[in-house]
Amino acid sequence: MNVVDMRGAIDIHSHGGGGHAFGATVEGTLAALAAHQATGTDRMVASLVTEPLDAMERRIAVVREAMRQSPNLLGIHLEGPFLAPSRKGAHPESALIDPAPDAVASLIDACGEDLRQITMAPELPGALAAIERFAEAGVVVAVGHTECTAAQARDAFAAGARLITHAFNAMPPIAGRAPGPLGAALADERVFLEVIADGFHVAPESLSLLFAAAPGRVVLVTDAMAAAASDEGTYLLGELEVTVSGGKAVLAGTDTLAGSTLVLSRAIEVCEASGISREAAIEAATVTPVKALQACGWTVPA
Repeated sequence: MNVVDMRGAIDIHSHGGGGHAFGATVEGTLAALAAHQATGTDRMVASLVTEPLDAMERRIAVVREAMRQSPNLLGIHLEGPFLAPSRKGAHPESALIDPAPDAVASLIDACGEDLRQITMAPELPGALAAIERFAEAGVVVAVGHTECTAAQARDAFAAGARLITHAFNAMPPIAGRAPGPLGAALADERVFLEVIADGFHVAPESLSLLFAAAPGRVVLVTDAMAAAASDEGTYLLGELEVTVSGGKAVLAGTDTLAGSTLVLSRAIEVCEASGISREAAIEAATVTPVKALQACGWTVPA
């Protein structure tokens, strides 16, 4: 196929690459960014998985220092710790907590003005107040790792949530009488939808349907872990061991997907193979991520 023009590509959900995890060390964080840039991605938001709050705050400090050395790191995405245990995926259940006001304040203080988005389950006690607090601080709240109903998702959107974390994954499916969070998001023009187009997380038909149902609102993300643009083998994702084989990352000893080895240029290829136009796929990796990041008032630097 022809070379994909990815100028302006932004990955708003990635945990690392090039053998390095975001937040482990400053040098490794910058190396992970460089590994993705070598594949065509321009800028990134560094995602951190759930850990105890003190461990998350240490990783936040590392990413903030790396941001001072590279303007191509746009900020921090906290994927947790406010997630539903039943939809935890590759997050340690022992570190999952409810979004109590003190925990919310602690994370906002730790991130300062560098927190771009946070994933949470809106059915948790205190979640709607937390969503309002984050949105007021200019943080994009993403509904994800959740058991919420469509009604609960609509309440989250009313409170200020503007994104779905990796559509179709770690959430109830769309059903005829129970559209769930994804169905509620598709019906709300204010809400953007992440999707991992790696050939493992979402079927080609579902990927194509998502683009058709929400034109201009789909955001291609990688959810990449350290093995992206690197070798296969055994890695750590937060505190959990991940095995990578055949391009697929799973929690060691299980079939549970644990992020991906995806890069955005490959995501565009997968979209095209699924019948999505190149123009729509490139838009989902360039223009739409900017709109999603700006959904709660932050301005993406030129």
